[in-house]
Amino acid sequence: MTRGVATREDGAGRRQAPLEDTGSEPDPRFTLANERTFLAWTRTTLALMASGLAVVEFLHSQPRTARLAIGVPLLVLAGVVALCSYGRWEDVERALRLGRPLPYSRFPRVLGVGIGAIALAAAVLVLVHA
Repeated sequence: MTRGVATREDGAGRRQAPLEDTGSEPDPRFTLANERTFLAWTRTTLALMASGLAVVEFLHSQPRTARLAIGVPLLVLAGVVALCSYGRWEDVERALRLGRPLPYSRFPRVLGVGIGAIALAAAVLVLVHA
């Protein structure tokens, strides 16, 4: 199985989900918990996007360059989270179906470091332009 396969056809010509024929069906509670985690990452993406757009468009107390320097990295980080979250969901789903340990993820660290760096840069920019 490789990532990025949207659907396949089974022997009868019906379309299958990417992981439908991988391993055995896990306990629905685990699959639904994995889905809730994916949705939490999606909410994080939306919050980062809203924050980035709000900084760029509505923070008129700062110069435009400062607003862009804070808002654009938030939008880029939102894009990274959005792109990585589906892959994480798929990796966990595959591990559940194959009865393997859940894969380690550096994803939360990337998000934490990214938000921390943007916050420090924002503090510096606000102090410089104050």
